[in-house]
Amino acid sequence: MKIKFIAFALCLITAFAGCKDEENVPAPSVDFTPSVNNLLVNFTNNSTNGRYFEWNFGDNSPVSTQMNPGHAYEDEGTYNVKLSVIGRDGSKLSTTKQVKVTAPANLITGGKMNPGDETKWTKYVMGGAATVGITNGKMEFKSTAWSHSGYYQKISVEANKTYVLDMLITSGGATNTWCEVYVGKVVPPGSGDYNDGGQRLGWNTWCYGNNKPVDGVFSSSAINCGAANKNTFSFSTSGDAYLVIRVGGDNLGTGIFLDNISITEKK
Repeated sequence: MKIKFIAFALCLITAFAGCKDEENVPAPSVDFTPSVNNLLVNFTNNSTNGRYFEWNFGDNSPVSTQMNPGHAYEDEGTYNVKLSVIGRDGSKLSTTKQVKVTAPANLITGGKMNPGDETKWTKYVMGGAATVGITNGKMEFKSTAWSHSGYYQKISVEANKTYVLDMLITSGGATNTWCEVYVGKVVPPGSGDYNDGGQRLGWNTWCYGNNKPVDGVFSSSAINCGAANKNTFSFSTSGDAYLVIRVGGDNLGTGIFLDNISITEKK
């Protein structure tokens, strides 16, 4: 009888402790900051004590459950963006903010990776057995062995004007891999490296982390770890310039995917 009483008492103590722990779980807060670059927006999640997140971008696109997503809008306008947070205590909070995006003229053609946009780009493979193409609305690079490949496009620039370069990038499971973006005056070779103008955008797993998923606006400080704050550029002379994208590494994981590539004049 005494043993049963002790067991019952222990159950009560355990249940009470569980209730106390549950009562001490802090409630969530919800807030976010949008960083707008033309039609691209990088969202910074400022919420606390959240376990799950849901982003409604206000344009009928699929809901995102990323912590800090990047999003590309198809058309300029003002959108009601809603972030919902489910806290560790099970409660749910939401907040909505208006985000205004604009669509200045894009020097890049075929930047949205729509059907037929592959004709706007020149592909080159510098080594390895990479699968490179423009499919399913993405410029994609795939390989599980060492590879080095890229795309480029010729654009026309005006002297002493400042331009802004950006795009969305997604990847997962990559190891010893890089993605580098250049804008230079030198014509790209049929094969081999390209470094003219210096690296404008750069992501690699050495500074970002092996096997770490990436999903967002390339120029954001969290992603652009290889060439921070260099996505603006200008030239002293007018004429042709070349946007060059190079991807390589030992294992590209699920692949490196780029879309919504833009070069616009900075106002």
